[in-house]
Amino acid sequence: MAHFLPLPDAVAQNLKSGDTVAFEGFTHLIPHASAHEAIRQDVRDLTLVRMTPDVIYDQLIGMGMVRKLIFSYAGNPGVGLLRRLRDAVENGWPHRIEIEEHSHAAMANAYEAGAAGLPFATFRGYKGAELARVNANIRSVTCPFTGEELAAVPAIRPDVTFIHAQKADRKGNVLIEGIVGVQKEAVLAAKRAVVTVEEVVDDLAAHPNACVLPGWTVSAISVVPGGAHPSYAHGYYPRDNASYIAWDKIAADRGEFLAWMKHNVLDASPEDFAERTKDLRSAA
Repeated sequence: MAHFLPLPDAVAQNLKSGDTVAFEGFTHLIPHASAHEAIRQDVRDLTLVRMTPDVIYDQLIGMGMVRKLIFSYAGNPGVGLLRRLRDAVENGWPHRIEIEEHSHAAMANAYEAGAAGLPFATFRGYKGAELARVNANIRSVTCPFTGEELAAVPAIRPDVTFIHAQKADRKGNVLIEGIVGVQKEAVLAAKRAVVTVEEVVDDLAAHPNACVLPGWTVSAISVVPGGAHPSYAHGYYPRDNASYIAWDKIAADRGEFLAWMKHNVLDASPEDFAERTKDLRSAA
């Protein structure tokens, strides 16, 4: 059952050095506040999992917190490269990381297998693809009914998943509206789950087909208005495109990156997200 906690407590109780952790969100509701709190707590030796890792994974990697990245496509959305990721892979700064690259389909199926408690995912994919040559976790199985050869990848079972959502009710049920990527599956696959939300309400007023995570699937809920910034939260604030564009220059230089992280993350707090999105929220 979900416990309502300040974000520093939620992170401290659920994320430990050496964990496999997913900070999930697909262009939308990306849990920036949770990632920043993990950086402030200096959690190390992490295996990061994510479909489309973007700015927060660039930040975690650049701060030397990551041992391995399991992912499908990595980039600053709409802008270009993840420069801290590239520097780590190509130049070993701040240290080298292991990478395990998959397709989007493989990641989605692997999360679903983890959510179902299965050891691996099987699907039609990777036909004619080269990734299997560099990723030993891409294998094949033969269907016992048709004889068809199918792709197989290990299930994803994070120690902890972090997501951002619009609302939680006072019983700890969480509502996700707008674009839903693999947040539901990532939560159900994880041993522990932490959700930051824009607000707590008496009634979710959810459509019957809405994505609702019942309270028993969530370990902790933290109220962090603006906690997805600079990504967007449908119904609350738009995407801050200028921040993504600015990140490309910030991340290109090691010194500028470290200075930005000190000012905007290490010396900041979860409450700063509300201030950063105040104008965006009032205009929404």
